[in-house]
Amino acid sequence: MRKQTPSQTVGPFYAIGLTRRPLNVVTNESTDGERIRIEGQVLDGDGLPIPDVMVEIWQANAYGRYNHPDDKQEKPLDATFTGWGRSGTDEKCFYRFDTIKPGPVPGANETVQAPHINVVVFARGMLVHAFTRLYFADEPANASDPVLNSIKNKKRRQTLIALPGMENGKTIYRFDIRLQGENETVFFDM
Repeated sequence: MRKQTPSQTVGPFYAIGLTRRPLNVVTNESTDGERIRIEGQVLDGDGLPIPDVMVEIWQANAYGRYNHPDDKQEKPLDATFTGWGRSGTDEKCFYRFDTIKPGPVPGANETVQAPHINVVVFARGMLVHAFTRLYFADEPANASDPVLNSIKNKKRRQTLIALPGMENGKTIYRFDIRLQGENETVFFDM
């Protein structure tokens, strides 16, 4: 009789296999849009940074169009921008992306979604990736975003908001992701 093999967690060696070559600079000098940096840490239930985490992003371009064949909008497609990136955490447990601020995208039932970035987290001990979104604190369209406003608890909604700052003349949005515990980031079933 054969036995089922035990399950295995993902990781923990992203730096060896998946993040050796940096893929966290999503723009080049020709990309349209406002240049920004996204950075943060992935935290455990005690609020401590987790090492060896991999974060991926997927976003629309500055006009609100995804670089994907299913996006048939008549908005411009920026050929210099794929909208996808991957970052491992560094020695201080930070991930970083140099990208552009995305434009608003269509939602269900003719609604409009506020500019946002889709985020996937891979970490040791996690059998299933964690899917979330990053919204921008300085974006007025957040008030009418159907996905953000589907989260009834306003305190929980704040876990999806990246806070802006400036460093060397560059806009940096801080987005820490908490996997569990108090102030756990809102995650979506995908």
